[in-house]
Order: sequence, then structure tokens, then C-alpha cells
Amino acid sequence: MGLTASVCALLDGIGHDRLTDEARAAARRLVADGIAIAIAGTTEPAIGLLTAHEREQGSAPVCTALGQGFRLGPVAAARLNGAAMHVLDYEPMWSPATHALSTTLPAILALAERGDVSGKDVLTALVKGIEIQGWLREASGVYEARNHAFHPPGVVGPLGAAVAAGHLLGLDPARMGHAIGIAASRAGSLLANAGTMTKSTHCGNACAAGLDAALLAARGFTAEPTILESPRGFGAAFSHDSFQGELLERIGPPYRIVVPGYALKMFPSQYGTHFGITAALELRAKIGDPARIRAVTFTAPDMPYVNRPLPETGLAGKFSLQYTVAAALLDGAVAIRTFTDARAQAADIRALLSRITLVTDLDIPARFEKMHVRLEAELDDGTRVATRCEGPRGHWSAAPVPDADHRRKLEDCLATRMPADTAAQLLDRASAIETLDPAGVRALIATAGLFTETRP
Repeated sequence: MGLTASVCALLDGIGHDRLTDEARAAARRLVADGIAIAIAGTTEPAIGLLTAHEREQGSAPVCTALGQGFRLGPVAAARLNGAAMHVLDYEPMWSPATHALSTTLPAILALAERGDVSGKDVLTALVKGIEIQGWLREASGVYEARNHAFHPPGVVGPLGAAVAAGHLLGLDPARMGHAIGIAASRAGSLLANAGTMTKSTHCGNACAAGLDAALLAARGFTAEPTILESPRGFGAAFSHDSFQGELLERIGPPYRIVVPGYALKMFPSQYGTHFGITAALELRAKIGDPARIRAVTFTAPDMPYVNRPLPETGLAGKFSLQYTVAAALLDGAVAIRTFTDARAQAADIRALLSRITLVTDLDIPARFEKMHVRLEAELDDGTRVATRCEGPRGHWSAAPVPDADHRRKLEDCLATRMPADTAAQLLDRASAIETLDPAGVRALIATAGLFTETRP
């Protein structure tokens, strides 16, 4: 049996009855996180433009556009909802780095509106879609951001969505292999678009491509059955000599959703910036009045795509180590409102940015699991204060974020689109998704489609 066939056989053996309690609990939290941040993401200009585009495509309107009150065809809904789920950069981070939620959950939600999909089915499909993505990233042998040729979710995301959708469509191992093969030919996205509207489409397109691949495979459409191991296949194309396909034979319990698990994001920005934000908030408590700051030295690993000394927009600020530190020092918080164009252009932000020096330390690993940052401020009286962050809240090395704190994050997201009572209903249903029958799942998605035109 070749690698692709072996992977499909392993995936076929994973049903809800084989999920561990830890995997089910992790998946339940992800469902609520993904839906809430997608709804908040609909307030971003990029999603407004994508919404107009998708509504013009004319596909049968059967699937909910989260937080927007209208419907699209399944593939279009997956594409739009995937982009909305990623656009804020608020979804969890995975190890090795990728975005496995926005590339998977929207495809599951789209199919849940078309057929008899229970809450147990949703969780099983989510675990399996995340599982294949995690092992593909592990097998890639490419872990540090500075070594990536492509944005990881655009590479592994289509295959994750294909596996999740394939589970709900009941694909047997042979057809699952074809779904993976079709999805593999749609993989790829460019890191140069980090900090632009296009980055959100990396996840939306990956999700849509994987769903489309599974739907095609269900109809009998075929692809290369050895796509993962072929000399001209997925591993060779994206990892070259570093591809360790044998790692994919480890698919199964305890599942990637649990080990190594995910880092829950508590700030809506690129994950490397969370280290600087955490350090800056601690430093601010020591400084008091940020007007006392004469200069800041920020020591970080080599991450060129987030070394942006003077970002011109709030969106670019999400990918700026310097901007996120400046905002944390000045405002004492980093939230969705931090990343508006008006805040990015404010005089106090621009002035502090001019006093921040980023020092790259090549001895610090450029991996979220292993990195740290150091922050030192010189004050107007000549004194110096310093701090160091080994990992922000929600990091793999940190204590789990309490459910109450996570719920507050989701309530803040939902407040951008719906009144508090509707938000509470949505979160309660999402938290209980494993108990929902197909009608209950559809009701959950219908609630997630409700919105108000202005903030309540």
C-alpha cells in the first residue's frame, strides 16, 4: 500500500467513537472560536469587497454567509466564510505554524446546511481535517517562518478541507484519495501578500478548493492516486528533499488537535507579534506614563515579514512587530479597534514608532513554539526597564485560557454584529454542539447568519 492509500485508510478508521475526550473538548472550543471571529471579520473592508464579488457569481443560495444575513452556494460560502474567519488574524495558531480552522470549519458548515450532519459529525470532520494538515506540516520539514516559500495554509489547507468534507460526504478510501489528489493540485499561496487583503483569501480559497475537490470526488472525478508520494506530487513539489512522508503514518489518537494542540489567540494579529505585545503590556505596568519613553529596543528572532517599522494601514499593523508593541505601550490593550487606519496614522503612534529599534537575534529560533523576545525601554530620566516574553497567553507552554476569558473574547467579536442576547444564544449552542442533531446544527448556523447593520 502506497503512502496516499495508507493515509486514506487511517483516516477512514476515525469515527466519532474513536475521538478522545480531549479531542472532542478541543474541537468544541474551536467551533465557537471560528464562528465568532468570522462574524467579527465581516466588518473588515476586505470581506465587504469579497462579499460583493461572491454575490455576483450566481451560485445557488443554499449556505449561510456568517454574520451577513444572506446565502451563497456551498463552495462560495466556504470561500467567503474562510476569508472572514481569517481576516482578523484572530484564529488559533498551530504547530508547525499554519491556520487549520479557517481552512476547514467553513467547508463543514456549508455541508451541514445541505444534509443530515449532526454535531458529532461536525466535530469528527473537524478533527480529521486538522489531523491531516498537522501531519502534512510536520512531514514538510520546513518549520521556521524565514524558510517558508509558501504561506502554509494555502498549501495544506485544501487537503484538510477535502478530508473534512470527504468525511461528511461518506467518501470511501479510494474516493478520499481522489479528493486529496484534486485538492493537492490547487495548493499554494504567496507570503508576499501577508499584511494585505489577499492574505485572508489564502484560507478562504484553500477551504473552497478542498470542499470543491471532495464534491467532485463524490461524483466520480479522479486524480493521481499516489499524489502524496509521487516524484511529481505534493511532497516533492512543496518540500523537495525535506518531505518525511512516513510521519503521516502516525495519523490517529491522541490527534493533532490535542498533541501538540493549538495556541489560542487573545490578540487579533500575527502570532509572532503576541510575544512583543505581552512584553509591552508588562513593561507598561512598570513604566506608568508612556510619555516617559525616550527609546525602545526590541530584540526578536529573524522574521522579515513582520519587520515593518512604519506600517501605513491598520491591516499592515497586524504584521508589524514595532506597531503592535507601540500600541500596547500607548493603549494598554490590543484589540480589534487597534488596527484601524486612523489608529495607525495617529500622531502618538507615529512618534513612538520612530523611537523603536528592532534588533534581530539569529540565535533565537524563528518558531512560535521556541522563540522569545526581549524589550527594553529607556525613560526620560535615563533609567532603563526591561522584560522578556517566552510565550503569550494561550501559548503551548502556558496555562490554558480559562473558558470565561475565552468567552469574553468571543462576546467582543460577536458584539460587532449582533445584540448580546443573540450572541449568548449562539455561544451556548456552539458550546453544546456535540449534543445537536442535524436540525440543531442548522439552527446554530442560522443564528450565526443573523446580523445588524450597525453595532448594537
